[in-house]
Amino acid sequence: MLSYHISFESPWYLTLLALVPLLWWWSFRSLAALGRGRRLTAILLRSVVLVLLILAMAEVRMVRLSDRLTVIYLLDQSLSIPAQRRRAMIEYVNGAIRKHRKNKDRVGVIVFGRDAAIEIPPFDDDVQMAPMIESLLDPGYTNLAGAMKLAQASFPEDAAKRIVILSDGNENLGDAAEQGRGLSASGVGVDVMPIRYSDRAEVIVERLVMPADVRRGQPFDLKAVLTNTTQPTAERTGTVKGRWVLSQLVGDRSVVLGEEQVSLPPGKKVFSIRQQIDNPDFYTYEARFIPDRPEDDAMPQNNRATAFTHIRGRGRVLVIEDYENRGQFDQFVRALGRQNLEVTVQPSNQLFASLAELQPFDTVVLADVPRSTNQQVSFTDSQIEMLVRNTQQMGAGLVMLGGPNSFGAGGWTNTELEKAMPVDFQIKSAKVVPTGALMLVIDASSSMTGQKIEMSKAAAIAAVRVLGPRDYVGVVAFNSTARWVVRIRPARSPGAIARRIARLSASGGTNLHPGLMQGYTALSRVEAAVKHMIVLTDGQTHGSDYPALARQIRGKNITISSVAVGTDAAVPLLEAIAAGGGGKFYRVTNPRALPRIFMKEARRVARPLVYESKVGIRPQVKYPHEMIGRIDSFPPINGFVLTSRKDNPLVEVALVSPKPVGERNCTILAGWTYGLGKTVAFTSDTGARWTTQWTNWKNYDKLFGQIVRWSMRPVDRSGKFAVATDVEGGRVRVVVTALDKDDEFLNFLNITATAVGPDLKPVDLRMSQTAPGRYVGDFPADNSGSYFILISPGAGQAPIRTGVSVPYSDEFRDREANEALLSELARMIPKGGSAGLVIEAPEGSQTIEPLLAVNTFRHDLPKATSSQDVWYYLVLVAGCLFFFDVFVRRVQVGFAWVPALVGRVRGRRKQPAQTETIERLQSRKAEVTDQLDQLRAGARFETPSETTTDVEIPTGRPAAKPAITPEEKPEEDSYTERLLRAKKQVWKNRKS
Repeated sequence: MLSYHISFESPWYLTLLALVPLLWWWSFRSLAALGRGRRLTAILLRSVVLVLLILAMAEVRMVRLSDRLTVIYLLDQSLSIPAQRRRAMIEYVNGAIRKHRKNKDRVGVIVFGRDAAIEIPPFDDDVQMAPMIESLLDPGYTNLAGAMKLAQASFPEDAAKRIVILSDGNENLGDAAEQGRGLSASGVGVDVMPIRYSDRAEVIVERLVMPADVRRGQPFDLKAVLTNTTQPTAERTGTVKGRWVLSQLVGDRSVVLGEEQVSLPPGKKVFSIRQQIDNPDFYTYEARFIPDRPEDDAMPQNNRATAFTHIRGRGRVLVIEDYENRGQFDQFVRALGRQNLEVTVQPSNQLFASLAELQPFDTVVLADVPRSTNQQVSFTDSQIEMLVRNTQQMGAGLVMLGGPNSFGAGGWTNTELEKAMPVDFQIKSAKVVPTGALMLVIDASSSMTGQKIEMSKAAAIAAVRVLGPRDYVGVVAFNSTARWVVRIRPARSPGAIARRIARLSASGGTNLHPGLMQGYTALSRVEAAVKHMIVLTDGQTHGSDYPALARQIRGKNITISSVAVGTDAAVPLLEAIAAGGGGKFYRVTNPRALPRIFMKEARRVARPLVYESKVGIRPQVKYPHEMIGRIDSFPPINGFVLTSRKDNPLVEVALVSPKPVGERNCTILAGWTYGLGKTVAFTSDTGARWTTQWTNWKNYDKLFGQIVRWSMRPVDRSGKFAVATDVEGGRVRVVVTALDKDDEFLNFLNITATAVGPDLKPVDLRMSQTAPGRYVGDFPADNSGSYFILISPGAGQAPIRTGVSVPYSDEFRDREANEALLSELARMIPKGGSAGLVIEAPEGSQTIEPLLAVNTFRHDLPKATSSQDVWYYLVLVAGCLFFFDVFVRRVQVGFAWVPALVGRVRGRRKQPAQTETIERLQSRKAEVTDQLDQLRAGARFETPSETTTDVEIPTGRPAAKPAITPEEKPEEDSYTERLLRAKKQVWKNRKS
């Protein structure tokens, strides 16, 4: 199955092999002195080193060929394919694997919709798919190109590659043809199985057409385009009967404008209706088709289309007031009306529900409205975010008017709204210390387990976040005993306090007295202008005489409010505690109301944020802002809410109060630009409590009219801007054509734009100039619904508001298979292989057996190759051989030492015989020495005679030593014998 050969990345380096003969010729001459053997060895090593280096320079690679095949099936799981066809795909894949996969071939499965996912990775086994797809996909779109790209990345390297596409070919994302050309260039084969739709009835509401921008009172036409894709037959005409309904949506209200019974023949039909709108606003229109018989319409998702328009008018203002104190801003509203502004008043218990409801208004005014009004109504985090987005992203104005229930005193601290205002709602000056202290006494008995304790913790955390950094907070939990959850401390770290509260758990009995006393003792030791305690419990408690204890605590300037949770709570007792403590009593049956109650009660502690003066304070002009243009002096006021001016150069403070000392905290009127819009903070009221002397002031209307107009979106334009939007391929394209007043193109404008999706999240929209006076941008429209777009043409130009309604996905528009695309993919010839096949079943076939006749595991693709660089191994070997080449040439190795080494080895083996010879020689030497001594002694006393003795001693010379004849003479003198003879010769020379 596998075979190997070598290849070269840079084969032209192989021409250097011609240097090998030259190397031999030169080496024979230069190495002649080495001798024949050494010279041939050196030349051979040099030649091998040179050849290895040349092969390494040519980047030799080891290439492996494999006849394995990997087949990956791509299954279209988009909603345009009926469910029964998607199940049939799985059945076909399992049958093809069982029938055609052989040997070590691999198989994998990828499913796709908007994105692609690997259902089964490539595996060399007869794997079978489960009846249901396990991967999570968005079936609202078809991205065939994405699935092909994922398949290409998933193929193993050591096998031929083929993908089998099972789809209707109706892609609405990506470019499958372009991706297919890349696959064929890399040798990947493509087979396709077109998924055709059976003849069935289908009605599509193609689109609803209307002008995107209409003047007030200007008539316009609404046109709905409906298409009936049913094919007529001999048995039926294909006509579908039903009703088409046209509705107008304003905010969350829907008004039916027209309803008509219609009969739709096959093909397109256009319905039109005349409209005229007198009230400026953003309007969304919806056209729907409702068939009389559900079987006449296979997919209801494409029976609805929407359109979007903006009716222009004069400046509009939304005033939101506290529903518990309605009417206190009526004079302010009338003043704006006299300034030619359209004003809509909305109570805080009927708040807006979507960003679309805010679009008709150029400015939103929060008129002394608290964040939480009572236990049923409050501004949610989502509504606060809408207010901020409406200013930051859509360019509307936002004005906050003062009062005892606004800014920090109204519970707006630590919200997104505070970030948008030019002032902070917390006091940061050390000279002004209006601190408050809040103690939360919470029942943590076993009856509070579950939702009660969780909502109690959420309520406590919400109350902590209302407080400022100089306010004190403490949390006591009680069951049979009392324990600290948060010891009383400044609320500088609400996050850390919240984490402690979140660890609270419920268990044990109920005894309020220890918790009440522990909270009272801690509050009495704190120096604060306002001290307040909230007691929460859900049942009967041990102990008595609580009302008297509450009155005693009230005598220490500590107020108490009580909250009874559940139907079995001690209502009379808790009412008496609240009455004796000077607070409020709340009875709660739904624990979800607890956070709002706690937030409202926490505002009692924030009351020191209000500064009041009975003698009156005259505001002083800090900066001649256009909001107070041509107004030199102001009547006195009797109070305002303390805030802290933001440390930002964009903040413009127009009016300040001389008291209390500390200009940073005494802002009366300030404004700044926030994002694309403007926000204003007026910390006093408009005449109900603190500015009573202003109601008859001649500049009253002028002042508040200028404040509101400064914050509004500008309406005067020196140029002409036409905006067009288009939705295609899941993206919205925005085109702006800019002309000046002389109809000349406006070029090089710094146009910025922003879009807000249906989920209120901003969408990145960048505009760039593509032609004279033409600016283009686009953004992804992943969700259907209304997208609001605000375009800022640049400095001195008014922002342009528009929008676009994104209908259902194109997935529900195409009702026929795109066989042209699928055939084009199959006709592509992979490099080194043959074109793919179109897998089709005979007409009328209801089984998968005819489809299995095509072998998707056929081996008609080029064998897969995988290669590995080996040149670095050759360099390593060449380096080692070069060392031996140098060794052979520089070091002469002789072999004369071999016999000596052998002799030494043999001599060591005869050590016992050598020791015996030495002992005999020593003994013989001693005998000879004794004989010589005897001869010398005898010669000293005997008279010389003529008789010749055996031993003759010459005169004047020492007598010669007798020859020593060994008993055995070895055949060859050993080293020891030669040493002995040398020693004797030395003695002999010394005596002579």
